[in-house]
Amino acid sequence: YDPAALDVPGAKLLGDRQLVFLRDWAQDWGGADMKAALSQTIFCGGAHLHGKYDGRLYADLDSNGWPQTGRNNALREIRKAHAIMIAGDQHLGSIVQHGIDDWNDAGYSFCVPSIANLYLRWWDPLEPGKNRQSGMPDYTGEFLDGFANKVTVWAAANPERRPNTDLLTTRAAGFGVVRFNKPDRTITFECWPRNASVETATQYEGWPKTISQFDNFGSGSEWQLPEIRVTGATDPVIQVIEEASDEIIYTVRAKGTTFVPRVLESGKYKVKVRDDLRTRTIAALNAAKQGADTIEVSF
Repeated sequence: YDPAALDVPGAKLLGDRQLVFLRDWAQDWGGADMKAALSQTIFCGGAHLHGKYDGRLYADLDSNGWPQTGRNNALREIRKAHAIMIAGDQHLGSIVQHGIDDWNDAGYSFCVPSIANLYLRWWDPLEPGKNRQSGMPDYTGEFLDGFANKVTVWAAANPERRPNTDLLTTRAAGFGVVRFNKPDRTITFECWPRNASVETATQYEGWPKTISQFDNFGSGSEWQLPEIRVTGATDPVIQVIEEASDEIIYTVRAKGTTFVPRVLESGKYKVKVRDDLRTRTIAALNAAKQGADTIEVSF
C-alpha cells in the first residue's frame, strides 16, 4: 500500500480552532515554566501487532498518525511551546521522539499503558531501529511508522510473546508517572507494572527516562543564534521569529539569565526577550553551526 494515499487532501486531524488555541498557548508563559500537551493518543502509529501476536497491522487508523499533513501541523504547533506530549489509548506504554521533516526534529511523547489490558499490542518492527544507542533493544531507534512518519522509539512495554487466553490481563498493563523538575527543567518518565509496589518493584524496560525541557524543540539541529545574556531579569521569556516570513518559530521561558536559541535551519531571525512588563527585540541574527557572538540584553 502507499502510505501517502492516506494523507487525503482536505482531511484534518486537529481542527482549525485547536490549532489556533495551540498557537496562542505556545506564546503565553504567564506563570508557567514548563508545558505539556495532553491528547487521547500519540501522533504516530504506536504498535505493529494488535490483539494477538500474529495480528500485524501495517497502518493503524485508530491513531493520531494520519492524515500525515494534520499530524505534522499538530506537532509543529506543540513544538513551538517546547511541550512534551502525554497520551494513552494505545494500550502499550512507549516513549517516542517525533520527527516531521527529519528524525528527532520535534518533541517527545509518553504513551502510558492501559491499567487493564483487554487488547494486547506490541511494538515489533520487522527490522532493527537505526541509530539506536549501544545496548538498546532492536525495537528501539529510528523508524518509519505505517504512515511513513519519522519516529524514534526509546522504550516500549511489550507484553510477553504468548497468546492472550484471558479476557483481562495484567500483561504490560500499568500506569505512568511524569515528574517535572522545574529548577533543573528536566522531565522524567516512569512506567510501572499495574500490581507493582513502587517502593520495591522495577519499572518496565527503558524506564525511567529523563529529558530536558528544551529537547522538545528537537535534538538533531546544529543551527543556533548568538547567546543571549540578560541583566535585570531572571528566567525571561524568549521568542524566536524568522525574519523573512515573520513566523514565530517558538516561545519558551529561559532558565536563569543566559539562553542559546537553537533553530532548525539556516536563515535570519529576530529574538524577543520579555520579562513581566517589558520586551527587548534583537533583529538580523544569522543562524550558525558554531558558537556565535554573545548579545547583552538589559532591563
